[in-house]
Amino acid sequence: MTATLPEQGTTATEGAALLDDVEAFHRRFNVFPTEAAYVAVALWDAHAHLVECFETTPRIAFLSPEPGSGKSRALEIVELLTPRPVSTVSASANALYRLVDSANGLPTVLFDEVDTIFGPKAGADEALRGFLNAGYRRIGGALRCVGDGSNQNAQVFGSYCAVAMAGLGSLPDTVLTRSVIIRMRKRAPNEKVEPYRQRIHEKQGHVLRDRLAKWADTVRNRVAEAWPEMPDGVTDRPADVWEPLLAVADAAGGAWPARARTACLELIHAGHDNDEASLGVRLLTDLRDKVFCGADRMPTAAILECLLRMEDAPWGDLDDKPINSRTLARILGQYVTPANKPIKPRGIRTPSGFPKGYYAEDLTDAWIRYCAPPPEESATSATSATPQVNRGESVAEPATSIRHTQTPPATQPALTD
Repeated sequence: MTATLPEQGTTATEGAALLDDVEAFHRRFNVFPTEAAYVAVALWDAHAHLVECFETTPRIAFLSPEPGSGKSRALEIVELLTPRPVSTVSASANALYRLVDSANGLPTVLFDEVDTIFGPKAGADEALRGFLNAGYRRIGGALRCVGDGSNQNAQVFGSYCAVAMAGLGSLPDTVLTRSVIIRMRKRAPNEKVEPYRQRIHEKQGHVLRDRLAKWADTVRNRVAEAWPEMPDGVTDRPADVWEPLLAVADAAGGAWPARARTACLELIHAGHDNDEASLGVRLLTDLRDKVFCGADRMPTAAILECLLRMEDAPWGDLDDKPINSRTLARILGQYVTPANKPIKPRGIRTPSGFPKGYYAEDLTDAWIRYCAPPPEESATSATSATPQVNRGESVAEPATSIRHTQTPPATQPALTD
């Protein structure tokens, strides 16, 4: 049974009802994980008709851990509702640059099976990744030589256009941070959708697409001048991602401004919950909360022994081998001290020698800038086997002059280089 679509005519005052219809059309064929996802996708469809009005165009990514989760169907419905859609599972960056620069208007690019482009077996595809990243902002583009033989001229090709993606797993961080992430999942037995038949439903989707185009023309000037109010705490890149969608919601009116801001916060927080911290940030956090724990210096050998004792940590298997002093130095060397110099091991004077190690004062700036605030109980719930050296004490001094946390001295690792 198919739903009857409303009449095509629309004005700026009917924007909320139009977005209601777009959302309802998605609900017929897509089971999204949350209400926020339906809101975001409907707003994204509408934003594609107004993409010239914005400084940024967020990517939308339908991702799932397993096949058969409805990602491709979501792209198919988005394709029906957006202007000048171009679907692909494989494309060169140069072809996309020329597509965007064509005289036919900005396309809506839809990448299915995007995991084959960025997945672990795909190898590096920096040119395509550059297209996706640069095209997120209006100023993005690529400089290419055009012409025959020696008769060539430099030409800038634009890359700014709306992009929707679907794939297994995840995406590079540089793409994820520019995207609204919809994490799809297999339908439960009680979750039903209407069977999609292109010959029938394509026409209905195009009716909605044309209504969106007409409505967009009535609000284009207002949207181009809009500065939507962001929910508390939404700044920087997340604000860039959501600004166009909130501008569309404000132009539509009705319940959409409030629904959009609720969805914004929910999806941003969900994205953070699913983020895996980079290896460097994980190392910095573990050093602060589970190794140093207030100590002002630690020998490299003691640091490594602490890291390797941690359960559910990656340090015992980095590229099929445990972390060593060289890997530790390489990771930490990417960050800088308060004096803006790379973090490096330094000598720690002891009665028995001068082993290399790290000083908390060198790590403090990186801890502040990159690590989440420590838990309230971090000082008392640190991992076992954590030696602590304070106030310049020698690491070779007897255990009575070294402060430990919750663990008898007999279980402590040896503090040798």
